[in-house]
Amino acid sequence: MRVLVIGSGGREHALLLGLSRDPSVTELHVAPGNAGTQTLASSHAVDVASTADVVALAQRISADLVVIGPEVPLVLGVADGLRAVGIPTFGPGAAAAQIEGSKAFAKEVMAAAGVRTARSEVVDNPAKLDAALDRFGPTWVVKDDGLAAGKGVVVTDDRSTARDHGAELLEQGHPVVLESFLDGPEVSLFCLVDGATVVPLIPAQDHKRVGDGDTGPNTGGMGAYTPLPWLPDAVTDQIVDEVVRPVAVELEKRGTPFSGLLYAGLAIGADGPAVVEFNCRFGDPETQAVLALLASPLGEALSATANGRLDQLPPLQWTDGAAVTVVLAAENYPGRPRTGDVITGADVDGVLHAGTSRDAEGAVVSAGGRVLAVVGVGADLEQARAQAYERIAAIRLTGAHYRTDIGQAALEGRITL
Repeated sequence: MRVLVIGSGGREHALLLGLSRDPSVTELHVAPGNAGTQTLASSHAVDVASTADVVALAQRISADLVVIGPEVPLVLGVADGLRAVGIPTFGPGAAAAQIEGSKAFAKEVMAAAGVRTARSEVVDNPAKLDAALDRFGPTWVVKDDGLAAGKGVVVTDDRSTARDHGAELLEQGHPVVLESFLDGPEVSLFCLVDGATVVPLIPAQDHKRVGDGDTGPNTGGMGAYTPLPWLPDAVTDQIVDEVVRPVAVELEKRGTPFSGLLYAGLAIGADGPAVVEFNCRFGDPETQAVLALLASPLGEALSATANGRLDQLPPLQWTDGAAVTVVLAAENYPGRPRTGDVITGADVDGVLHAGTSRDAEGAVVSAGGRVLAVVGVGADLEQARAQAYERIAAIRLTGAHYRTDIGQAALEGRITL
């Protein structure tokens, strides 16, 4: 099976690594990839937001499967273009991808499906912002209605901060979504979805804020761990039965069935799971941890989903133990990151590239905000954390920073339902 992976981040490096371990995968390609993926796959410089360019590449290499990693090409309909010419594709079409592309659409689908989520209101006029803010609080959740790479959200107890963020988004022409705050620990659950068929992966927990102790602004994710020792298996089953499957069925009812990876981000409160957000693709950095424990062939699972055979897939098998991902970020991230600095000490197992490239001399250099994702695996969470932090401590990048507390609250028993 010849597989083309679309994207350039740590998620795509993790997907390629998983696919490289599947005996049925005979050839790997990536577009555009990064400095780390070059060791696993043939790289192609293609505009991933261009349906025509991606389709032309997939046809040229005779791809048997295309796996679309990032949300932007999915929302723009690249998967539709590939399917139109008969190429099996892992990732939803544009209509179903609106579950991530528009928070207002996601709320509408959840309401129709009877799924618990935060109370929300869409503001598209600056004159209405103050009155709308008065209907929320004392903790305000202010979101960009569209795609914002995980950084368009402000959660704050300060009304003026909430107002400033909302006003800035409106000034940029972006509708604002205000939400009630959902209390309780957060869970990321990835599910393979093929119409109404849902196969969950193991749950993970992301760490969104830039600093230790969940301080500072939101990012695209600074680390993750799996499994969650504080989350009973029954709650995962509940999330599938009460959240993911009803949404999948509702999308199918609308004539826009979902095919690919449906990511539910949830808060587990006193009344049970409630949806914080949906994503239409594998999440980053949770993917790096989750796939590190997958024992089943990844290509087989993705191909079954893309070809409408998910109901025939054997039950997924998982390695015992735990995995932890720690993100090494560039100086000033999540602001405008410093780039172009040489990275050393990263050529070891467990280091997945994200924002990297090669300079004229062939050295690996930083090329984005989240530069590397360092994965540790162990018999338990303590061992996995120790391995991840041992690996990241050996990496050198001017001005880089990372959180030192990924998974620590769970390890210390400070997360409870």
